Amino acid sequence: MRSHPFFGFLARRLLYALLSLLVVTMVLYAGAMLVPPEGRAQLYIPETRGTVTDAYIRAIIRQHHLEEPYLVQYGHWMRELFDGTWGYSPTLREEVLPALLRRTPVTLELGLYSLLAFIPLGLWSGLIAGWEPGRPFDKFFRLTAFMGTAMPPFILGILLLAILYARFSLFPPGRIDMMLALELQRTGFHNYTGMMTVDALLNGRVDVFGNALKHLLLPVITLSLFHWATLGRVSRTMMMEERRKDYLLAARARGVTETTLIWRHALPTIMAPSLTGIALSAASIVTGVYVVEAIFLFNGISGVIIAAMSYQPDAPAVLGFSVYSVIIVVGLMLLLDILQALVDPRVRAETLTP
Repeated sequence: MRSHPFFGFLARRLLYALLSLLVVTMVLYAGAMLVPPEGRAQLYIPETRGTVTDAYIRAIIRQHHLEEPYLVQYGHWMRELFDGTWGYSPTLREEVLPALLRRTPVTLELGLYSLLAFIPLGLWSGLIAGWEPGRPFDKFFRLTAFMGTAMPPFILGILLLAILYARFSLFPPGRIDMMLALELQRTGFHNYTGMMTVDALLNGRVDVFGNALKHLLLPVITLSLFHWATLGRVSRTMMMEERRKDYLLAARARGVTETTLIWRHALPTIMAPSLTGIALSAASIVTGVYVVEAIFLFNGISGVIIAAMSYQPDAPAVLGFSVYSVIIVVGLMLLLDILQALVDPRVRAETLTP
């Protein structure tokens, strides 16, 4: 019995994703090996240790196989990745993978709200601006989109904090107000998911939900403004091309309303090619969220790399953070391929038709 083409397509994409992870991890570890064994041994020494002797350095080199050939060292490191710990971080004083997983809900919450902000707003503003180019809304959109793409997120975040918080005492950094956080510790607030807005609703605390949303506002704006502008400009360009197509002109001649033309006819056609831009923006958010977390004091995954580089480099934490980020990005690219095959008729015809 022949298998459905979708399963073959999925198997190929999974194989490509695994090969990508293999190549990236090999390159990452090869970069680490540019440092001599004695130098890399220093990265495994706990901060609390006092005098470091040559014998101790040699013991670390033997323990972590730092003088072995590249493939041997890479194999030992991969074994640590598969054992569920990803090595011990002397800076964090715990295993690397549990530290990353514990902080993931914070980063996930910020990333999800940013996606929920820029995707619908980017599509809506681009479609409206492209449907009637040259009108006041289109001119306003092009101006704000240009400013959005020209402003680096870390500069925007610092400006928002300097103006709205330092000057007007609005939108303080952190996930919730300090006094409210102390109250939640006393009242037994349950962390079901680690995402503050979700846990607030699960605990029946609407006040905590509103407070968490207020604290999310500036980070979400900082993280999503560039991607809103990029998606909006892409949507505008595609809409300007689509509005001249015969099927829309024929529908307009039949008396179909402008709203129906935009949202029921043009939007589905534009959505398929927009998926690529959305997925690339999502991957960019994954790599850009760490800077925003540091600016607004969100103790997410960025806390691992900041702690690992604050005093002395921490090899297990730095490598683990890099691999974790790569896994997320590769996973998003795999999801993009699957969504395109399901949504885009041209791709579906080539890959999913029995």
